[in-house]
Amino acid sequence: MKPPTITCLLIMLLASGPTSFSARSQDQQAAIPSSGADAAKAKAEVGSEEKAAAWVAALKLDDSAKETRVTKVIATHLKTIRDRHNEHPYTTVPAGNNPVTGKPLSQLDRQMIANSAMPKNVHEALMTGLRKDLSPEQVEAVLDKYTVGKVAFTLKGYHAIVPDLTAEEEKTILGFLKQAREEAVDYKNMNQISAIFEIYKTKSEQYLNANGRDWKKLYKAYSAAAKAKKAEAAKPGQ
Repeated sequence: MKPPTITCLLIMLLASGPTSFSARSQDQQAAIPSSGADAAKAKAEVGSEEKAAAWVAALKLDDSAKETRVTKVIATHLKTIRDRHNEHPYTTVPAGNNPVTGKPLSQLDRQMIANSAMPKNVHEALMTGLRKDLSPEQVEAVLDKYTVGKVAFTLKGYHAIVPDLTAEEEKTILGFLKQAREEAVDYKNMNQISAIFEIYKTKSEQYLNANGRDWKKLYKAYSAAAKAKKAEAAKPGQ
């Protein structure tokens, strides 16, 4: 975790349950054009379904109808955010300056602005569909799949940097990170997902400062200790 910075910012209806998904996916792969834009899109369509099916299988729902519905919800969302990203490249957002920093907008900034204009009903459809068939814990498990477990990983980092993190501080930071996770699922790649988390990490670190902590001092001490540990491990005979 780096010191705080301000970051500027189906698919086809499943005809059968996930138990027969693999064979159906193979049939789809065989039907994909061999080259060109159509081939790339068809391959991506299958990829979205496969990813959704794998995530749902990990939930072990033991209900084929529910598995089919949830898989379709996720695959539809994955397809929609992919298409949104591809159809609205960063060039659709005029170059300009970040009003907070005064620096020119980066390519990532402009792409995220383009993606953030996606209609709200896309996100609402995902969350409503998940909550219809899944428990709150299962919904969180799906969101963690989208964001490769960044909530738990980042919270672990805060505990390492602030060893005496209080229960109240942890609750507040966890709330920020869960906000980041839900917002981040509407972005296509890890650079964008990480940028969303950076926004909420900044909020977390500002919160710690306001709560009597000195984030820069804490991070500096953590970094120094980590370097010392690495140097010690590198000594001959260690």
